[in-house]
Formats: sequence, C-alpha cells, structure tokens
Amino acid sequence: MYAEALGAVLAHELVRLNAGIRPVEAPVRGGLAGWQQRIVTSYIEEHLSEQVPLATLARSVRLSAYHFCRAFKRSFGVPPHRYHNARRIEHAKTLLAQPARSVTEIALKVGFSETSSFTAAFRKATGTTPTAYRRSLA
Repeated sequence: MYAEALGAVLAHELVRLNAGIRPVEAPVRGGLAGWQQRIVTSYIEEHLSEQVPLATLARSVRLSAYHFCRAFKRSFGVPPHRYHNARRIEHAKTLLAQPARSVTEIALKVGFSETSSFTAAFRKATGTTPTAYRRSLA
C-alpha cells in the first residue's frame, strides 16, 4: 500500500510539473510600501557617489533603522548597502562604455576613493576588471 501511495504521489507531481502549472506564491509581506520604495531608490540614485547613511534612508520613509533594514531586504532581496553598491557598479558600467573617460575618473565619479577599491568591487560584482569589461564592449 505504501508503494502504491508513493507511486500515486509521484505520478501527480510529474503531471503537475509537465503541465507547467506553477505553485502560487504568496505576495511578499512586511516589505516597504510602493511609495517608500520609490523614495528610497530615487534618493540612492541621486546620491550614488556618496556614502548614504542608513539612518537617513530610514528617516526618509519614516521607519526606525532596524525596521527599515528588514523591510528593505524583504522588498529588494538585498540589504541597503549592497543595493547601493550594485547601483554604483551598474552606473560605472554605463560610464565605461564611454572610451573618453579613464577608469580612475569613473571610479571617483561613482564614489570610490581609489582605483584599486573600485577595481576590487567591480571584479567582485562582475567577475572581471573594469578595463577588461571596457575591452569586451569594443
């Protein structure tokens, strides 16, 4: 009887997987509201080259730093600092497409104090150096 029940469950799962039916996922709860997400993302975009204090972001959406961190991570999937760094790297990628700018100039423009720290962060995020990324675009 156990093998028969197990076979029935297996058959049911195979039919479900092959039919393309996806399990219904509950909406994310406990994250930032839409207006809060817009405020935070626009603030981060406007201040990409600066260090953005967590308290400033939390105040802008009227939350404590603790609740803001938890809600931000639930909404975006990453903590605020990592999101900020990812946005800086994405902006650097667009600037690297312009061959007239040097890598050092781009590093300073996106908020890194040294080229080496920019290169390390860029390599960690993309798996390649800024110069190699620029070469791959050409």
